[in-house]
Amino acid sequence: MAEVAIGIVKDKLVSLVAEEVQLLAKVPTEFKEISKQLEELHSLLKDADKKAEDEGDNFRGGVKTWVKDLREVAFHIEDLVTEYVYHEEEESPDFPQNGFPKCLGEIPSFLIFWCSRLIQRHDLGWKIRHVKVRFNKIHQQGKNDGFINTIQDGSTRIAALNADPSNVVRSRLHQLLENEHEAFRSARDELVQWLDTSSACTIIPVVGTGGSGKTTLAEEVYNYVQGRFDCHAWVEVHKPYRVEEILRTLITELYELNKASVPGSIQTMNEKKLVHTLKEFLKEKKYLVIFDDVWKEDFWAGIGQAFIKEHIGGRIMITTRHVKVAAYCERTSFVRTYEVKELPTKEARELFYKKAFRPDGSCPEELEIISGEIIERFKGLPLALVTIAGILSAKDKNIEVWQEFEKSLGSELENDVGLQNLMQILLLGYDELPYYLKPCLLYFGMFPRSHSIRNGRLIKQWIAQGFVKAERGKTVEKVAQKYMDELIGRSLVKATSVDVTGKAKKCRVYELLHETILKKMEEISFCQVIQGSPSDQSGLRGITRRLSIKSNRSIDDSHSHSAVFIPQREELSHIHSVIVCHEDKTIGSVVLKFPRNFRFLKVLDFEDAPNLDKLPDDIGKLFDLRYLSVRRTKVKILPRSIEKLKYLETLDLRESFVYEIPADIVNKLCKLKYLYAEPNPDLKKECFPGGLCGIEVQGKIDGLKELQKLFFVRADGTAADLLFDDLSGFTKLRSLGIIGLRYKDGRRLFGCTAKMAKLKSLTVESTSENEFIDLGHMSSPPTKLKRLNLRGRLKNLPEWFLQLQKLVKIRLNYSQLEVDPLDVLQTMRNLSELSIRYNAYIGEQLRFRKGVFPKLKRLYLIDLKKLRSLVVEKTALAELEELHIGQCPQMSEVPTGLEHLQKLKTLVFDSVKDASFIYFQDFESVSRVPLVKFSYVDDGKKEWINLRNLREFQGKS
Repeated sequence: MAEVAIGIVKDKLVSLVAEEVQLLAKVPTEFKEISKQLEELHSLLKDADKKAEDEGDNFRGGVKTWVKDLREVAFHIEDLVTEYVYHEEEESPDFPQNGFPKCLGEIPSFLIFWCSRLIQRHDLGWKIRHVKVRFNKIHQQGKNDGFINTIQDGSTRIAALNADPSNVVRSRLHQLLENEHEAFRSARDELVQWLDTSSACTIIPVVGTGGSGKTTLAEEVYNYVQGRFDCHAWVEVHKPYRVEEILRTLITELYELNKASVPGSIQTMNEKKLVHTLKEFLKEKKYLVIFDDVWKEDFWAGIGQAFIKEHIGGRIMITTRHVKVAAYCERTSFVRTYEVKELPTKEARELFYKKAFRPDGSCPEELEIISGEIIERFKGLPLALVTIAGILSAKDKNIEVWQEFEKSLGSELENDVGLQNLMQILLLGYDELPYYLKPCLLYFGMFPRSHSIRNGRLIKQWIAQGFVKAERGKTVEKVAQKYMDELIGRSLVKATSVDVTGKAKKCRVYELLHETILKKMEEISFCQVIQGSPSDQSGLRGITRRLSIKSNRSIDDSHSHSAVFIPQREELSHIHSVIVCHEDKTIGSVVLKFPRNFRFLKVLDFEDAPNLDKLPDDIGKLFDLRYLSVRRTKVKILPRSIEKLKYLETLDLRESFVYEIPADIVNKLCKLKYLYAEPNPDLKKECFPGGLCGIEVQGKIDGLKELQKLFFVRADGTAADLLFDDLSGFTKLRSLGIIGLRYKDGRRLFGCTAKMAKLKSLTVESTSENEFIDLGHMSSPPTKLKRLNLRGRLKNLPEWFLQLQKLVKIRLNYSQLEVDPLDVLQTMRNLSELSIRYNAYIGEQLRFRKGVFPKLKRLYLIDLKKLRSLVVEKTALAELEELHIGQCPQMSEVPTGLEHLQKLKTLVFDSVKDASFIYFQDFESVSRVPLVKFSYVDDGKKEWINLRNLREFQGKS
């Protein structure tokens, strides 16, 4: 994307020019001139790729080609700026202060250094002048050939061109689902209930991604309930739209359906008169209005004024891809948002079979497995499901044919008209994105399809790539999180896992959107994906910034047809990001050559490359590296040259075989923010059975003043005293994990945490399950603490716990508390998750009293050997959604008061005493809970049974 490439290099140049006095030499004049020109181009080129695509190649070589050339020269400029700053900031040899003779001895090294510096400057100067000439030539070409004016003036024309085709395609695709309302019956019933039970004028935004069936669902509801209303109307909100036209359409439909005469002057009415006319018509009427396919966030600002808020009978539904449409409505009205869910497997199967196996919808036995795989892949997008079913209905009912289709879906997108139309609908969401969100969405294409990616992993890589620009008063991490929330809110990204606060932990894009992203990435040279097929042997096509290696074949930099081809050095010098998801054992031979090929690398992610066992010794040559992960690899040692990575911000060593860090190496990473260290469990370095596994730091790390997250670090090693000295200076820490804490060191640790004003998450584990954690010496705990995990024996819960009113999650493990911990914990009214495990409490009863834990959503009571009974009083745990009880051998009866848990969705009894607990208990109190399941051990094997099957068994007994 040209505007992103231009924006990144513009920001770098502006910063460089502003800070030139800090460098050893003044910023070259060429950089200053280019910076001014880029400022002019940047605002012009927002969404230039889309405009160039619409313009085509009909204008003297085409805007598309010009934008591509501009993007590539921006890449060159960015790399030159990076190289220039690196060389100018490179430290000279230390000049000795203790004697003239020694000074004379150091003169040769100084001469070598400065000669090298002069050569570098001369070489860079030539490169800068050369790229400036090329940039000026491209810039002038844009003016001479009218490309700049075409982009500048093309927005209105392009909007007009796009309006009709997208709406026509959408209407055509909707017809595929319009007779398939049975698939949406359960969702329809839920929405109908919402319409019936609301007591005030209600707005129900129906939110979902393109192809999820929003319109079909709304139509099913509309047809089902319209007879219950005095008047009703359905309005399609096309892009672009005018408020006056929407109001005229709505008034006309309401009058005509009510068999009333439409006001003759409606075509000449202004907005104010239209609003008055509509209000008068709806007065004292029970009405239903549906606005279909709303895109603009502030839609309700113009339309909402026409509806009487106090009217009890008013019902309005809005279908939209954007959750912010709902948020805007909430400013003035009562809103209840409905998120379109995946079709249940049964309904998805019926829908697919009906389309794929005409006329009777009967699936041949040999196609059941492959059909099931397709259904699971696409049941979240019913429109994709019926489109694919329609294509397969015309193919031979042959397993090989169907498997080949599933594997080659990417090429089918180019050849099948139905899939092309569907891809156009999905791309509407991409095209509507502001320019700064487009690279963030495209980045999902670098990971395997259907792959849920950790939120933190994505955000940190976005930042390292320069996609995220800091905003006043916000950290760059908060801005990046805002980007992620917006992508989720636009229904382009799906949160597959959320924490108790509702924040996304893992995300992915729908499968067909992933395929669409892959094609878009290739079109604009955003990334090249290497799969290891012979078609990849030609190397990279043009200049690309990113490389994703996803093959499971042998990988080598030779031209063997059985290997992934890694191009030569000159083709790779512009790569900024490499992600390797590769399982072959030969990957190491290629990785060792990365430093000399990828000079400007910012992101190097080896997560899930399990056979990688070594990093390159010269990894320090990657001078601009900001993100390095060896998570879930076999890497054992960090190379000494890693100390040269002075821009490194993230170092992820989790589940690798690195179990100790040479402090003299890591201590030089002065910009490191995130150090994740949780060695592979196979190393058996945990403190006690079931404990965590920490890394040992060998020496001082007081140079890491920028650290925000540090876990898990052992505190029982030879350098433990140094560790506590260092921790006292880590005032920016937001997350800390300490393993192997000795009782005698409790005072020192909590003395350090008292200084960490930004600390939000703290994990502490003692040296053994019987070693006490000394909590008695913290006078002022971190006031922003939200997550606390204590693993070890406690004498009690001290009084300072009462100050932790921002806690949302607490875990107590191995605490062996004799006094009911709920006496203290019940004061924490913001707690969302509570976990009491592994004999954290050794009493016989836990009682949740009236009104306690008003926000608790998840409760885990696991391995409490002496617990006999659990009592839940009325109004306690009012918001509880999940309750897990496991390995409590003394508990012989169903807990008392479970019927009070009105919002309970999941109840699990894990590893109960024996099967008799399950088969001879009365579970009437939880009969309305959607999911109730039990497990018990029979002949050494764990067996699971759910409540429905249990009732069938009891009925037969």
